[in-house]
Amino acid sequence: MTLVPTIDEVGCAAHGDCVEVAPEIFVLNGQVAEVIGTGPDDLILAAAEACPSVAIIVTDSATGDQVYP
Repeated sequence: MTLVPTIDEVGCAAHGDCVEVAPEIFVLNGQVAEVIGTGPDDLILAAAEACPSVAIIVTDSATGDQVYP
């Protein structure tokens, strides 16, 4: 499975937990996180689960199914 993260810009409160978990995938850009790269599925999922705002949506690129939240 290949996971793809996207940011719910309205829900993002720029806590930065995703950046701490996966700085090669996420960066804070002002008041919202931004996806800047890709990485292993387990790291993408860990970053999404670390988001206190639940603002990272993870989908399976093969099926388009939402995996998280």
